[in-house]
Amino acid sequence: MTEKPPSPPRRSDATRTAILTAARERFGADGYDRATIRAIARDAGIDPSMVMRYFGNKDGLFAAAVEVDLRFPDLAPVPRGEVGRALVGHFLDLWEGNEQLRAMLRVGVTNQAGAERMQGIFREQLLPVARQVCPDPEQVPARAALCAAQLLGLALTRYVLQVPAAQALTREELVVWMGPTVQRYLTAPHP
Repeated sequence: MTEKPPSPPRRSDATRTAILTAARERFGADGYDRATIRAIARDAGIDPSMVMRYFGNKDGLFAAAVEVDLRFPDLAPVPRGEVGRALVGHFLDLWEGNEQLRAMLRVGVTNQAGAERMQGIFREQLLPVARQVCPDPEQVPARAALCAAQLLGLALTRYVLQVPAAQALTREELVVWMGPTVQRYLTAPHP
């Protein structure tokens, strides 16, 4: 019995790949706001209507193209009572000056594809962190969701909406205020 040779890649797969490659480069170089569908299509060597056909709009394209690694730290060496502060500090360090994360949050709150992408990022990256310290494995999803709500709420008010009072708080103040809340979400007994 002979194996069937792999079928050649479909043209649509090649077009999609070219668009995503061009989009990643353009978003990386120009940022979300300045990148345009026309420029991305030109970089990919296709008509702009093809970008719209595959991704619907700029938000959908951004959600598909962006690769976000929250690079959560290994919590094993962190004392259990300091996990919340460590996560808040890591989160602030990651978000400061990171336009890609800010754009991802803006897209996530206005676009279904962006929301699904954000859900996937937190499911794949925050759940394992919560699993390391949560006292009850069945509560990991709920506790991770509470942490995500707290951290994304901070990101929204500080970096997207730019609420002056949220922006005025120093990193240290935010860690002191929010660390215990995130800690409670992760490790406190079930209420």
